[in-house]
This record gives sequence, C-alpha cells and structure tokens, in this order.
Amino acid sequence: MALVVSEEVREAIGARRPVVALESTIIAHGLPRPRNLEVALELEEAVRGEGAVPATVAVLDGRPRVGLGEEELERVANEDIRKLGHRDLPLAVAAGVSGATTVSATARLAALAGIRVFATGGLGGVHREWTVTQDESADLGLLARTRITVVCAGVKSILDVPATLQRLETLGVAVAGYGTNRFPGFYLADSGHPVDWRLDTPEQVAAVMRAQDALDAPESALVVANPVPEAEQLDPALHARVLADALRACAEQGVTGQAVTPFLLDHLVRHTDGASLHANLAAVRGNVRLAARIATEWARG
Repeated sequence: MALVVSEEVREAIGARRPVVALESTIIAHGLPRPRNLEVALELEEAVRGEGAVPATVAVLDGRPRVGLGEEELERVANEDIRKLGHRDLPLAVAAGVSGATTVSATARLAALAGIRVFATGGLGGVHREWTVTQDESADLGLLARTRITVVCAGVKSILDVPATLQRLETLGVAVAGYGTNRFPGFYLADSGHPVDWRLDTPEQVAAVMRAQDALDAPESALVVANPVPEAEQLDPALHARVLADALRACAEQGVTGQAVTPFLLDHLVRHTDGASLHANLAAVRGNVRLAARIATEWARG
C-alpha cells in the first residue's frame, strides 16, 4: 500500500509541527451537498486558525491519502464514493476504488503517517441489543491497538453507551472527559454516564500522551471526550422522544445490520427539523479546535 502524504503534512510532521487528522466520512456521507464541502473547508480552516496543519484522510483511486488539496476535497464531497473502515483498506487499494474513511480507517492511516492527534464527531460503539445482534463498531478494536489521541464528543446516543464504555475498558482504551466528569452523548453534553478520569487543559492531555510513551504502554488510543456546549446541544427532551420513535420505526420496518445507524440518524435529522445536525456540527467544530490545541502542546515535546 503506497500511502500518499501531502507535501504540507509531510513537512509539518518532519519539522514536528502540530498536525490534526480529520476523517472524510462526514464529508461524503454525513452531510448534504453542497454543505458538505463548505464544512470540510471550514474544519480545515479551524485547524489552521489554531496554528496546526489539517490532514483530511481518504482513499482516491486506490491510493490512501493523508492531507487533501481542494480538488481532492471536492471529489470526496461530490462523487458517490464508498464508506471505508480499516478492514476495507486492502480491498479498496487492490480494486483501485475511492472511499471516505471512517474513524477506524482514518486512525489507522493517520498513525501510519506519524500523526498522533485525530478529531472526529462521535465514535462508533456497541449497538443496542448487542446480546442478540453482536453488532459492535470496528472503531473500538482498532483503537485498542493504535497509538493515537482521538478527540470526540463521546459516542452517538443511538448506541448502547454504558456497554460501549465497558467495552473500551475491557479493550484497554483510556477514556477521559475534557472539562467534565460525565461522558458526552454526541448530540448531548451528558450521556447520563460518568467517566473515571477528567482532563482540563491541552497540556494535561499532552502529558498523558507522553506518559503513554514513557511507560511503553500497549499501543492503544487515548479518547478525549469533549462535550458539545450545552447551549448548542440537542434539547434532551426532544432527543429522548425522537430517538424512541426512531427505534420503534426501525423495529417495525425490520431495519437491521449496517442499515440501522444511518436509518436512526436520518430519522433524528428529519424529526428534529435539523436541530440534530446543528448539534452534530457544533460538536465537530469544538473537537477540531481542541484537537489542534492538543497537537500544538504535543509538538512542543
């Protein structure tokens, strides 16, 4: 696999300047056109505004790319491309196809490029009714064996949050709330569940990253759970009502497997008049800015 790292990103890594990896699934599959390209450019600019270099990740024509130019971002935003987890990367490369990278694929490629900090919206996790479906995101297993710091707004509230936290513990993935003792719920500032550790500054996060290396700890990730601001979260009562309706509709229509998550997310967008999308973007923006600050502290060594 010939990893293509943009000149800007390669030079920044070589000079130990701060770099933040960004996933491309939100561009290709998470937002409507042309808003998706606008958001992609906005997020890259937010990273630059904090003094770091953005490295959006995708696979184009079978070439894994870390750091995209504007034309390449336009391709991701406007072409109908696949959604790629880390398991799909060899298949996509061999077939010469294009795809947007999920959390697991982005983390894998970013780590291969030597990037230590990655910003995303929400992690995948353990799905509801796991005891029946055995449905668990590949994100969790990949993070258990990849040394990267992921800044996220927790996991999507459509998932089984306590089971996801338990699974992360079992896998040895460190989780800390950023400025909070509660685990965020993506659209919500508080999922209703606590975290064992709290970090309050980028300096503290960078110190944990250095301790991971000094202890020669297993190659696992650090999850920095950064809540969406309460003023921009989805109204909790509206969230609870619409999610209950969505789960009921999902069961009635027999939606299963990989189709469940997009079905539930689409239901939330349509039945909250776009408020869930607003909360989603607010969370991503905050995560990107925080990730850039963490990368800056990390680069100071």
